[in-house]
Amino acid sequence: MATVSPADARSGPAVESAVSLEGPDCGELKCIALTFDSAPSEHTPELLEILREEEVSVTFFLLGRNHVDTYPELVRQMVDEGHEVANHTWTHPRLTDLDRDEVREELSRTQEAIAELTGVTPTLMRPPQGRTNDMVGEVSEELGLAQVLWSVTAKDYETTDSELIEERVLDGADRDGIILLHDLYDGTVPAVPGIIERLKAEHYTFVTVTQLMAPGAAEPGRVYR
Repeated sequence: MATVSPADARSGPAVESAVSLEGPDCGELKCIALTFDSAPSEHTPELLEILREEEVSVTFFLLGRNHVDTYPELVRQMVDEGHEVANHTWTHPRLTDLDRDEVREELSRTQEAIAELTGVTPTLMRPPQGRTNDMVGEVSEELGLAQVLWSVTAKDYETTDSELIEERVLDGADRDGIILLHDLYDGTVPAVPGIIERLKAEHYTFVTVTQLMAPGAAEPGRVYR
């Protein structure tokens, strides 16, 4: 499927969004978005403390089973502290292996759980492993969800070496980048302070994915990276 960049979304028509678009002007500033998949987890409180101290907002792609349903108070805290919450399915299957009804169930169940906890209905989703196809796009469009992939992954699922995670992020970081991390792995959260410090030193401004695309907005069903 064809993908669209955040800059392309930004230059497109503004679209009404349930998420606040207020934030830095990424048309002028050097913006970057940190994103965390499969949240929340036991490491999320430490991560939220770091983000609060650094005054950085991120986008959390929330996983339903054993995450949203296990740590509901952390989901509320994310929203209360100004972070963006998005959809990462209920059980983390490869959506391309499912039929249309199964894809809809995976996404709609997580949508409903997040909305019930926070009053916020996500407008973004990330397909597990980045696997998508036309059918997944069609279901996402029906549910009002744009598909967000990434420009850089730290591959933190394969290492607990925080220094290596930090270096992988920094090596790939660029303006309008979308960085993929997972706070559930032991090496990731300890890498975050260094990532933030070094990117700030390079004059990056941290934003949510929705802010990265403002004043335009991601269109439901489309794929962004």
